[in-house]
Amino acid sequence: MMSKTFDRYTSFLFIIIGAGFIFESNKISASSYGSNVGPDMFPKVLGMILVLLSLRLFYETFRYQATQRGKEKPDYVRFLVIFISAVLYAALLEVLGYVITTFLFLVIGFQVMQKGGWIKTIIIAAAFSFGVYYLFVEVLKGSLPGFPIWFS
Repeated sequence: MMSKTFDRYTSFLFIIIGAGFIFESNKISASSYGSNVGPDMFPKVLGMILVLLSLRLFYETFRYQATQRGKEKPDYVRFLVIFISAVLYAALLEVLGYVITTFLFLVIGFQVMQKGGWIKTIIIAAAFSFGVYYLFVEVLKGSLPGFPIWFS
């Protein structure tokens, strides 16, 4: 459990970031050539999810127990690993494609949060990566970076 103050400030910061995603996604064109789903859809939905989850976190801070059983220090190593992997995810998305980068990011994230269970981690990460790619590209007729040229 993190500190109540840290969680409140973090939730407020993420509400601002989510609102920024929503606001800025309105500046993106609503549709792209040959696509039923425009490029503004993902940032808008992600912004809404971020705002809703941040509001939930802010609400939860009021339900924390008044006395904590020994203060726990923030786990900076886990945070740093997740942060670096998120930056690499954004940087390598166009190079490696959606499926590969999302799969790797999820595997790293799952293992940072709970070590072990490699088979379950790989199955869930692969199913999510391929599932979202299929739904977005094939069903919704959107576009995501596919596999790299050297991989096909």
